[in-house]
Amino acid sequence: MSYSVGQVAGFAGVTVRTLHHYDAIGLLAPSERSHAGHRRYGDADLDRLQQILFYRELGFPLDEVAVLLDDPEADPRAHLRRQHDLLTARIERLTKMAAAVEHAMEAREMGINLTPEEKFEVFGDKDPEQYADEAEARWGGTEQYAESQRRVARYTKEDWQRIQDQTADWGERYGTLMAAGEPPTGEAAMALAEEHRQHICTWYYECSHEQHRRLGEMYVADERFKAFYESMRPGLAEHLRDAITANAARHTS
Repeated sequence: MSYSVGQVAGFAGVTVRTLHHYDAIGLLAPSERSHAGHRRYGDADLDRLQQILFYRELGFPLDEVAVLLDDPEADPRAHLRRQHDLLTARIERLTKMAAAVEHAMEAREMGINLTPEEKFEVFGDKDPEQYADEAEARWGGTEQYAESQRRVARYTKEDWQRIQDQTADWGERYGTLMAAGEPPTGEAAMALAEEHRQHICTWYYECSHEQHRRLGEMYVADERFKAFYESMRPGLAEHLRDAITANAARHTS
């Protein structure tokens, strides 16, 4: 059984011109010719083309592909094992990259600015689970983090817009409170601190007052979160931390 160049191009999803080029450079010469001199490809040729396309998909240049396929020490099974290992590694890397993109989307929707290191860590040698580990530690353990992940995975664009609108409205009201000179230990500030905690409970996970107090400390200690709150009004991060602390104390005393 043999196939024309047009049929093979259709099978493999490549152009006839590509197959002519592979023939011209000696990478894939058809094993047969018709009486009219037209290229005819047999099953062995198709197997070789599959190998070529696998290696090309993995980014190997044509000259290296030729060397690999013509290696007298390697049999077809060795090629398949090598390609399987390379493809598995690529899948793992692409999965990590997809997770990084999801992380970036979530951060953008939440108004959190990623550091340059976080933006590019997927391309380097850093542990891809670094941010996940950090998040789990900060948000009180894997149960809360897992709950947050379960919830946000279901959110639509409209949900994220609602979250942003609520956050912006809260920030405006907190800024007005500060402009009026309200102390962080006052009733108005503690009420907005409690609203902040309830926002987390509603959209992300059940946040206790003690967990909220730890978050308040993080909003000041972590430059990324501090910058987020400071963008609403200078000094808001510290003011909010103190309001959260006061609110937690009155609920846990």
